[in-house]
Amino acid sequence: MARYAEGTEVAVEKSQAELKRLIERYGARKVLTFDDQDEGVSALQFQIRDRQVLLRLRFPAESEFRLDARGRLRTDNARYNAWDAERRRLWRSLVMVVKAKLESVESGIETFDEAFLPHLVMEGGGTIGDRVLAELPRALASGFLPALAAGRPQA
Repeated sequence: MARYAEGTEVAVEKSQAELKRLIERYGARKVLTFDDQDEGVSALQFQIRDRQVLLRLRFPAESEFRLDARGRLRTDNARYNAWDAERRRLWRSLVMVVKAKLESVESGIETFDEAFLPHLVMEGGGTIGDRVLAELPRALASGFLPALAAGRPQA
């Protein structure tokens, strides 16, 4: 099965501009995107109402594209092109995710906080998701999190 946006020709900058327009329509301010190619991380950060939101994209290092699908060594240019194609695909995927989250909020399926909870920035700069994920292995090992129960979900 092909991955979403596989083969997209949409430039990263165009996806970033689309995201900015989209979230500004929903009231976001202070929108910024950044790309740290050395660290393999890109991000979208914005403020909406009194919330700061940080969505990160982690992408493979360019060196991970040294082989093609058949295991043959790529040229430097082909390796860069494959890496860049993956960055374009990930940014297009983020556009879809953010659109879906905002539509869910707009439709009343969930609140803004429910939709973006793991991405809300806390005092000190980390996100709620960062903090919860750091504690998750311990919580699972201790039995703190219950097994999925049949029946009605708890409110």
